[in-house]
Amino acid sequence: MRDVTRKPLPADMFDELCPSSLTPFRFGDKWAPLVIRCLEDGPRRFSELRVPLRRVTPKVLTASLRALERDGFVERTVYPDALQRVEYALTPLGRSLLGQIALACAWAEEHWEELLDAREAYEERRQAG
Repeated sequence: MRDVTRKPLPADMFDELCPSSLTPFRFGDKWAPLVIRCLEDGPRRFSELRVPLRRVTPKVLTASLRALERDGFVERTVYPDALQRVEYALTPLGRSLLGQIALACAWAEEHWEELLDAREAYEERRQAG
């Protein structure tokens, strides 16, 4: 029997004001690093991932999980119980990205103001035309 007592993912893990949303680096797709961070502490079900990733549509989250699985970063396990439960977990290759993602997040946090200023200036230039 597996131990399923794990701490729930916080709903505000990737709040709109989180520096991770400003990270200019991409690991796969826009949501891949966030999915990887969600799986850092162990396997999760799709519904668990949806809590902190509530801004991601189920279709896009599914596509991101499939791409991560295809690239060898995530393993999908189907348990043959009555509900056919599915969990996603990081592979050793996926775990190897955690340090890189942490560095990218730290960089984004350090340059938070510059990133916001650059995005704001870009939008102003686009609107001015």
